[in-house]
Amino acid sequence: MRTIRLLTVLLLALGAERAVSSAPQQTVPAVRPPLLFREEWRMPKHEGEATDENTRFSPEVVTSEWLEAKLYGAGSAPVRAAEHEGRIDLWTGLATSPVALTLRDKRYYADLTGLARLRWIVRTNAIHTLYPVVKFADGVLAIGNREISTADEFVQVEIAFSGMKWYTLDPQKVVVMLEVKNPDLSKVDEVGFASLAPGGGHGIAGSANFSTVELFAKAVPR
Repeated sequence: MRTIRLLTVLLLALGAERAVSSAPQQTVPAVRPPLLFREEWRMPKHEGEATDENTRFSPEVVTSEWLEAKLYGAGSAPVRAAEHEGRIDLWTGLATSPVALTLRDKRYYADLTGLARLRWIVRTNAIHTLYPVVKFADGVLAIGNREISTADEFVQVEIAFSGMKWYTLDPQKVVVMLEVKNPDLSKVDEVGFASLAPGGGHGIAGSANFSTVELFAKAVPR
């Protein structure tokens, strides 16, 4: 009798184990990484009325002590800070070359895989177009093929990095070169946008404005 009871218990345990192993496995839903940084910009120190010359881009336009902004492009020096809609932005209208603007966290690389997102309030004027830019940990500057155009309005855009093609970007000329094969987005040094055309001057001419920016990405210690 004890043998029969023991055999019954073993058979029940085996059946339960098979039921558990055949049940569908629960997958943990992917979640967006936390906010890595946010930048709102500020006007550089200047005396008197704000002009094209005394409000040009400088390191002090960055409000966060942990961030640094970088400009690329031989004619990017005239990029200046300005105020629109109650926010400070950086404007490319007087740039004499294509321009790339990036932000770098001094503490961390950014992991842009998965659900990482770049959220930025921008305006593109006179059919200017922006493209995402990253600088990889090995120093290569690259541009993505996802176009951004806002038709002369300030709009908050959000960029997903997955599924994008990347091309090397000349840091001086800001021109697109060869495709980057198998890019490693898990350790990115800088992230930003590029305009591949020079500015068109004042008024609603060809230009771009870069206002408040947020990056949602995993932090990778440097």
